[in-house]
Amino acid sequence: MACVAVTWARPESTYTDKWDNINVDEILESNRLLKGYVDCLLGKGRCTPDGKALKETLPDALEHECVKCTGKQKSGADKVIRHLVNKRPDLWKELAVKYDPDNIYQARYKDKTDAVKGSA
Repeated sequence: MACVAVTWARPESTYTDKWDNINVDEILESNRLLKGYVDCLLGKGRCTPDGKALKETLPDALEHECVKCTGKQKSGADKVIRHLVNKRPDLWKELAVKYDPDNIYQARYKDKTDAVKGSA
């Protein structure tokens, strides 16, 4: 029983890397694909399996500063944030309203988002 308790208490070291090889550039370059992911995250549309996993993981990643993210996930997240902040602020705002209604994460990550403004 002690072994089970230790296993439950210990957080996983990283999120699954099952979707680490998704072509983030392809998604960002396609309005249709990007809108599909955003609609999934916002609960406005159907989710692909990877979109569903992202939707389930995103709140934890935001709250814990992506500490369980793999290197590829961090790199992909940076690329997506840079793209949304600079090229799709409308979508960025919708996601912020849904996932950060109290402006907690916007304030926490202000330096990072300010740093990517203008650097698409």
